[in-house]
Amino acid sequence: MVSRLRCGGPKSGQAPWVNLDGLVMDGSGVGRGCCALMIHVIYKGRALPLAWVVRQCPKGHAPEALHIELVELVRELIPEGSTVVFLGDGEFDGTELQATLNEAGWFYACRTSKRTVATWEGLKFNLDLLGSSIKPGMLIELKAVQFTRNAYGPVMVLCCWAKDEAEPLYLVSNLSSAEEAIQYYKKRFRIETFFSDQKSRGFNIQKSHIEDPQRLSRLLIASCLAYIWIVYLGSLCKSDGWQDIIHRRNRCDLSLFRLGLQLLEHFLNEGLPIPVQFHVTI
Repeated sequence: MVSRLRCGGPKSGQAPWVNLDGLVMDGSGVGRGCCALMIHVIYKGRALPLAWVVRQCPKGHAPEALHIELVELVRELIPEGSTVVFLGDGEFDGTELQATLNEAGWFYACRTSKRTVATWEGLKFNLDLLGSSIKPGMLIELKAVQFTRNAYGPVMVLCCWAKDEAEPLYLVSNLSSAEEAIQYYKKRFRIETFFSDQKSRGFNIQKSHIEDPQRLSRLLIASCLAYIWIVYLGSLCKSDGWQDIIHRRNRCDLSLFRLGLQLLEHFLNEGLPIPVQFHVTI
């Protein structure tokens, strides 16, 4: 039930995985009663799908063993010597997953719960103690922390409170500094745009009545390839001057994906040749 898709890999003679800004893992509902756990590469500001597993289950978190299985699958695709930073929300802070990432030589920055137990310099506490100690615009960074009651570590734990957020953010990481971990973690949200494009803003795969995980996994091969192609059309729209024809001249309110869809519709309506390519040039 695991399908592979490699995007943005190195060409012959290139340095491996140039411009790789991180790997993001997240899950989303697909079809009828199924969920897809996916891992993406962040490349030039976009989340491009690499691999996934689809299983029949109610919405919710996937087991940690499945997280590890997907990491091991993608690990086979990445050339030795590449710097990899794994990003995930609070579902992906398990200590066995962290151990797998460390063994692979990967960095990581993952959200964690304020109720997580940590031990630092002999003091055991819940992370919400850090949140109660800061105000918006502040940051606390603790290194050499033993994480959870299982005392996994040492790791870095940080608590930051952005001025425009209602509550603090808690991260666990093996990166060298809190600032670096926060900058990488911000890129995690690129995967949410991908899910929107696959669903409500684009292909509407959530409305499929397919309930067999293997069939849905094959459907994702098609929809992910189509996504990359549509993003390519969006980049072509900007680089070749089509934006002035199909949208606006003075500004652009659309993502590359939405531009690509409009350009495809224009080509079909006008009977123009449709370019097909899967390499984003900008």
